[in-house]
Amino acid sequence: MSQLTLNLAQGSIKFNFPFEDAQALKVEIDNLMQRLKIVASKINNGEQKKAEESLDYQYRGEVLVEIFCNPNIYPTPFAAKVLLTIRNEKIRFSTETELTRIVDDLRQYLEQYR
Repeated sequence: MSQLTLNLAQGSIKFNFPFEDAQALKVEIDNLMQRLKIVASKINNGEQKKAEESLDYQYRGEVLVEIFCNPNIYPTPFAAKVLLTIRNEKIRFSTETELTRIVDDLRQYLEQYR
């Protein structure tokens, strides 16, 4: 199993993350990006926006990984931030980070399997 490295504003965190789960996370994030684009287009067109579903992702392995993002509060996908929590029975790490950082790190992780 390979390790996924998530680069944060100040530092990084690395943990074991199966390829299949990385693919599933990518699908979830791609869906979130579509919802963010819908919100942005409605804002730009002056339309009343319908509340879009939040991303509430969980992975349970050696560590628990939680990623949460509410697409309704960001004007563009590039402004979006996520709440990232990584924990196990001994430690809990939570931070807010840019969605684009997660997207880039995940893409880089998946490319190593091509």
